[in-house]
Amino acid sequence: MLGNTLAASLIWGINTIFLLDAGLSNLEAFAANAFFTAGMVIFEVPTGIVADTIGRRTSYLLGTLTLSGSSLLYVMLWEIEAPFWQWAIVSLLLGLGFTFFSGAVEAWLVDALTTTGFTGKLETVFGRGQIVTGVGMLSGSVAGGFIAEQTSLGVPFVLRGVILIVMFVVAFRLMHDVGFNPDKGGRPLAEMRKIASASIDYGWRVPAVKWLMVEALFTGGVGIYAFYALQPYLLELYGDPTAYQIAGLAAAIVAGAQILGGVAAPRIRALFHRRTTSLILMAGLSSLTLCLVGLIQSFWAVIGLTTVWGLLFAATMPIRQTYINGLIPSRQRATILSFDSMMSSSGGVWTQPILGKAADLWGYAPSYVMAAGISVLAVPFLALSRRQNAPADRLDLTEVQPAPQPTPAPGEAKAGVQSVP
Repeated sequence: MLGNTLAASLIWGINTIFLLDAGLSNLEAFAANAFFTAGMVIFEVPTGIVADTIGRRTSYLLGTLTLSGSSLLYVMLWEIEAPFWQWAIVSLLLGLGFTFFSGAVEAWLVDALTTTGFTGKLETVFGRGQIVTGVGMLSGSVAGGFIAEQTSLGVPFVLRGVILIVMFVVAFRLMHDVGFNPDKGGRPLAEMRKIASASIDYGWRVPAVKWLMVEALFTGGVGIYAFYALQPYLLELYGDPTAYQIAGLAAAIVAGAQILGGVAAPRIRALFHRRTTSLILMAGLSSLTLCLVGLIQSFWAVIGLTTVWGLLFAATMPIRQTYINGLIPSRQRATILSFDSMMSSSGGVWTQPILGKAADLWGYAPSYVMAAGISVLAVPFLALSRRQNAPADRLDLTEVQPAPQPTPAPGEAKAGVQSVP
């Protein structure tokens, strides 16, 4: 996890500046990001099925190779100032690379904890994972900004590709599927269809899960835009378009907030009787913070508000992860988690071009106000998920027992079935 995040975050602080330096407009830069998230939409469920049939380890290894190769292709496009359509294709490949990780790694972790008899709180585990991720992101984003300022904007992308190759070698030797036995018998395509069908039954057709996924349509894309637009926005407020370390500072702030949020998540959860209460409260506060980022156009004020926004986001994720894992069965876990990630990425497909065009027309500040207006639309769907009174909303994952699974009549949809591990 640390190596992966370190590699990925080397470019997080400079990615938007990198695209603008290649000759793209704000609309084109965020459209390229939209193609990246479109790639995640297209490939999330197929790669999740790979993890649920062939194995989580195999999915991870494929991810390192795909992401490394596409990162190096990005550098080539930057060198030749390629036309937009080429950026779109390679961005799709970047999305493919990340989808191999998204559901598989989390499913690998939860399965291993279940098999080894873990009895603690999942918020604590996810919080610690977020701390490790934050450390990697903090180190990578600061280093990426510094390296770009001392060398060129392309060097951090090259280093990312090299580190991911190293992670492939490490994972090939050390990573094993614990608590999950890939089904290598039978017909792979038939097995994939069976898992995909079950994932719809236990995912989209379970109301508590469905409304949580719909919520991601509004928060996922806004989160991506808000993070990447901070790079040029801070440089604009700072007054020096070549101060790449300032751009890296945005990612570093979010990384530091992620570390603190990981520590705070179990404590925040303890303040509320239900997980959805904390999710709704933090979603509202996050929207308010983004609105203030656009309204208060001061460098130091935006730095402070970015810290608050990062803390809210980081504290939300372990609680949300625990909640959704408590709603889904183990066999379809990677696929359903990938489907959830796909919904979040779908939000990025439609929000990023809109907000990027707004930045071209009116500036970054008004685009943040628009982003706040989009993200607040997620709150009603969190409320709908809360109304289902799912056991996972109140209990720790390890305390929830599997619900009975009635056998449906031929042709009858299992719309009301809720199964938890």
